[in-house]
Amino acid sequence: MTTPSLASLHGNRACALGAIAAGCRFFAGYPITPSSEIAEQLSRELPRVDGVFIQMEDEIGSLAAVIGASLGGVKAMTATSGPGFSLMQENLGFAAMTETPCVIVNVMRGGPSTGMPTRPSQGDIMQARWGTHGDHPIIVVAPASVQEIYDETIRAFNLAEEFRTPVVVLYDEVIAHLLESIVIPQRRTVATVTRRGASRDEAAFLPYAETEDLVPAMARPGDGHRVHVTGLTHMQDGFPTQKPDLAAKATQRLLDKIERNVDRIERIETFDVEDAEVVIVAVGIVARAARRAAQDLRRAGVRAGLFRPVTLWPFPEEALREAAAKAKRVLVPEMNAGQLALEVERILGRDKVARLNRIDGEPVAPSEIARRVREIAL
Repeated sequence: MTTPSLASLHGNRACALGAIAAGCRFFAGYPITPSSEIAEQLSRELPRVDGVFIQMEDEIGSLAAVIGASLGGVKAMTATSGPGFSLMQENLGFAAMTETPCVIVNVMRGGPSTGMPTRPSQGDIMQARWGTHGDHPIIVVAPASVQEIYDETIRAFNLAEEFRTPVVVLYDEVIAHLLESIVIPQRRTVATVTRRGASRDEAAFLPYAETEDLVPAMARPGDGHRVHVTGLTHMQDGFPTQKPDLAAKATQRLLDKIERNVDRIERIETFDVEDAEVVIVAVGIVARAARRAAQDLRRAGVRAGLFRPVTLWPFPEEALREAAAKAKRVLVPEMNAGQLALEVERILGRDKVARLNRIDGEPVAPSEIARRVREIAL
């Protein structure tokens, strides 16, 4: 019988250890506050498991190297913050188009531009979904504790491998540097997913075949398969096409492989939404403040609840509709000018949704949320 260990870690270190437990064996990155501890930790941990760490010249090259390592058969990741994440967007689109599994960690900080490097923000919520151009698939997970950073980093690798897609782990600077006790299971007990490999039948192999689950098998290096990898819209054999019917079919499959598997991807947390007059929708450290506010409000006789999307993209639309069905109002507190609120308003309607925003580099406090709930509950 194996016994998990209890450790006191800050969020970025938990991310690095979660990556190792998930089977990550390659990291390429460039130091940037407030994510640099992930790279520092992996520079020590990866050599211990026969992995490779490379500090690249910039974030563009970092994700390019990660994509190359993944195509070579290795679980790979990078880590950055807002400005670096912006530089990665072209290669993120390339990973989506070529269906290359990889994990990108984005520890959010104040912006735009270099902004406030050491201050927290949630300004990359929309960039995480729509940063690269074109219609593309993406999965984004948004942990709200050090334990969840560890667990969701593992899940991010599993999702990337299972659905052949880039997965973003998105959290704010507060969680990154928060010190908490977490449970670390024995590594051999961690459930990990490995990508489905192609058969050795050269004649029958199509690198982008239309499979039943819409996720084609990947060629293993050395198995003798010839694979054409391009960011151009391509046919099942990997070679480019501009024929409208084939292009539409190829792009639609990329989107459908995520949309049709939402039940396997989606993860949420709710607190007292069943009878809530006001449902608070929040992520990251703001969700923790919101939960405290909801608890305090309940004790004061105000029925408040919390809806937290752990899987941020694809957004859990139906779960939100169900959680907010009986509520009179919905409040979206966030550390930006209203990015998450845009999605909630799209789903529930603007008349039902109220906002609470901070863009000054300070977290939203429970007292602020409680005060705003009382205002809109009147």
